[in-house]
Amino acid sequence: MAASPLDVLLQCPACRAAPLSRRAEFLVCGSCSSRYPTLAGIPWLFADPDRALGEWRNRLTLYLEEFGAATRGAEADLAESIRPTTRARLTRLRDAYRAQSRLVAALLQPLNLVTMPLAQAAQQAFASRLPMGQDLHSYYANLHRDWVWGTEENEQSLALVAAALGAGRERVLVLGAGACRLSFDLHQQASNPLTIALDINPLLLFAAQQIIAGQSVALFEFPLAPRGIEDVAVERQLRAPAAARAGLELLFADAWQAPFAPQSFDGVITPWLVDIVDLDFASIAMHVNRLLVPGGRWVNFGSLAFPWRRPALRLSREELEPVLVEAGFKVDSVHEQNLPYMHSPASRHSRREQVLVFAADKQKRAPREPAATGLPPWLSTHSLPIVRSPSLITATDASRIQGVLLALIDGRRSVNDLVQIVSEQGLLPADQARSAVCGLLERLHGSSERWSAAT
Repeated sequence: MAASPLDVLLQCPACRAAPLSRRAEFLVCGSCSSRYPTLAGIPWLFADPDRALGEWRNRLTLYLEEFGAATRGAEADLAESIRPTTRARLTRLRDAYRAQSRLVAALLQPLNLVTMPLAQAAQQAFASRLPMGQDLHSYYANLHRDWVWGTEENEQSLALVAAALGAGRERVLVLGAGACRLSFDLHQQASNPLTIALDINPLLLFAAQQIIAGQSVALFEFPLAPRGIEDVAVERQLRAPAAARAGLELLFADAWQAPFAPQSFDGVITPWLVDIVDLDFASIAMHVNRLLVPGGRWVNFGSLAFPWRRPALRLSREELEPVLVEAGFKVDSVHEQNLPYMHSPASRHSRREQVLVFAADKQKRAPREPAATGLPPWLSTHSLPIVRSPSLITATDASRIQGVLLALIDGRRSVNDLVQIVSEQGLLPADQARSAVCGLLERLHGSSERWSAAT
């Protein structure tokens, strides 16, 4: 495989000690010998590439099973005697669910999914290390926003970010590039030889890969509040205004284990990223500092809707500059503007966001290394014994209790029977046992009803 312009910047995300070289369909670390595949030509540079691939295969399995259940639910409703307009809506949804499953499976063929029985139950049992906010559904609407809904939001976003970034940046990295429209527009407008769009979501990047190459990608939009029957499922043709010029590269990786040598970029952009990731702002700033050359610029674009529960980590605008200065930056500008956000022509639902954009220049190295996003030793080295931490002990007890309770459901016992057993076993007082049992059964029933018809 021919070398790409980003090769000289790459560093092993596992050992963080050596560059990567291309060998056949892999990028290989010269120090720890870790091998990283390329999927449909896009490097897959997670620190544990096999584990990340397994997680996304699991997510794809669940995605396809959910659409299969939704299809069956629509078919069951169609079998009943219902009004003609409702039949028209359900028929449209059923056909769209079927088609969307085929389209997404074809688009994500590079994941090489192998389906297995009980996959949905296993997914629910084991969950996934990826946060639930970062699955295949995550930001799916951004594909349609970026490539088919119109230009207003994209053009205003581009103007704000381009003005903050300024001219003359040779190597620009977009962390959390999503469906890649902002990366594409910046690259098309500027003259820099290299723009790298990095994200973790295969659906977004595989679609973007085809789109920026000048191809059209067919996918269905399922609007949040459809305007009419024809809008409940709309087949869209996603396409770019033109093929991207040379130098726009896509990359699968974790933004906070970015597989680049220190001081690789003179521009780093984080669009709608610090708002949603589970990493405090000070650590994010130090990660970005590591990637920038002296004098390099960080541009952040978003709403500062930090997900942290701890009040101390949900920073206001006034708190940003002291944190940035501590991390080695000098703030050049901070700007706020009201922008349209996610305006689908097929939906009644839309809103505007007060977006904050800041530009900060690297003055010196961060005072310490970025906060680790790593795992305990027994999850990094799989031969080590698993430590029975308090949280794992609690999870074990909770799973055992839930398993025993569900095993008692035999088609004869009632809620009253289950409440009595829970109470007699001393797990909960009688009044609390009734609430807990009913709550569990309601959640399971609601989860089932969401995707399949009642039996």
